[in-house]
Amino acid sequence: MNINWANRHQQVAREDVVMFINACLSCTGQREFYGDAYGQRVSIDFLHDYILGNYRLLYTRTLAAGINHFNQAQIILKLLATGKHTPPEHRQEEGALITAADDGSPVGAFGGQLFKTDGKHLKYDCASVRLLHRMVKRESSNQLRFLPLHLAMEGFLSMFFSGPYIAWSEYSKYALSYGLGSRIESSFTGRYIAGLEDALRVFEIHSRQVGVLVFVAEELASAFVVPTPEDYQILHKSLLEDFYGDLLYEYALIHKTTFPMSVSLDESKINDLKALRAAVQNMRSDWASFQGFMAEGLLGRKLISKKVYTAGPFTLQRFITDLDRDQENHIGEAIIRENGELEYLKTYRLSHMQTKRVYLLSKLAEHNWNLDDTAKKLGNTRKEFVLRLENVGFGYLLNE
Repeated sequence: MNINWANRHQQVAREDVVMFINACLSCTGQREFYGDAYGQRVSIDFLHDYILGNYRLLYTRTLAAGINHFNQAQIILKLLATGKHTPPEHRQEEGALITAADDGSPVGAFGGQLFKTDGKHLKYDCASVRLLHRMVKRESSNQLRFLPLHLAMEGFLSMFFSGPYIAWSEYSKYALSYGLGSRIESSFTGRYIAGLEDALRVFEIHSRQVGVLVFVAEELASAFVVPTPEDYQILHKSLLEDFYGDLLYEYALIHKTTFPMSVSLDESKINDLKALRAAVQNMRSDWASFQGFMAEGLLGRKLISKKVYTAGPFTLQRFITDLDRDQENHIGEAIIRENGELEYLKTYRLSHMQTKRVYLLSKLAEHNWNLDDTAKKLGNTRKEFVLRLENVGFGYLLNE
């Protein structure tokens, strides 16, 4: 029996790489239906090392295959850690793929770097990777960099997500070692919200407008404020690049028609300019009150805020509403001048499931991650509380 070993080697390589790409599309190192998070991490890490060791060029090219961010980061870090093994003829291609982010410098996760950095970049023969140590960073004496909404989302993902700091026996080995592990929340960009692009194109921008409240099917989606009318005119369409929760995406699909909202003047009561001026003022006041009523889930709510950065008279902070499970809840970021004037604001509405997750974690944190004390506080039995944790996706934290 004659065997063409060259063809067989190519066939095995194709099968291995297809298997690896499939894993990189689906695996995030977290608990999934058929396996716990620890097993996920061990399995995917072994697969990364196997493909890297046997098919380095194909491993590198996987970066262009649309895989998820978790595996993109793993590939970049492993390639950089083993850069001295890159064949000279492949260095240019490997460097180009590593630096193929939109701005030419992909982001490595803080804490994942394997070499000492200069604080801004990791530089190698074939690539340069920028490390974002913080979501907010001073670029120059009068310039501050941060990604809109990413600052607020980073705060949301990190709240109480470090996991138990007391080694209670109820928690799994993974939870005690890694906390909650990698945290990911899904969302939709504004381009996927039905009708939003048309609305931004049609709605009139007023000459002194510096912000907007975005409603989807009569529900507040976000608030956006900038310092000047010129800023707003430039950034008006940037609302399409913001991200929105799945609830708002569904509302936009289901409720395609909104009720007309208008105010009018009673002409019979207007006899002179003074009466007209008073009627217009009342109309504006009524409209402002109505908008305040529509946005009461955000305006006037108690906030849990954290100061992130101070630059001269300005303070950058992120915040979350007081986690009332019976109301809508928002996260956001704001820049406030020392006299209290709001210079910048951007918010994101949490879904019901996101609110439930962070609410349960906050209660656990309040009670030092003690299951019995937390269950008692919430009026649950231990079994009921464990079931609540499992229902929101935190069952992998427990031994039970």
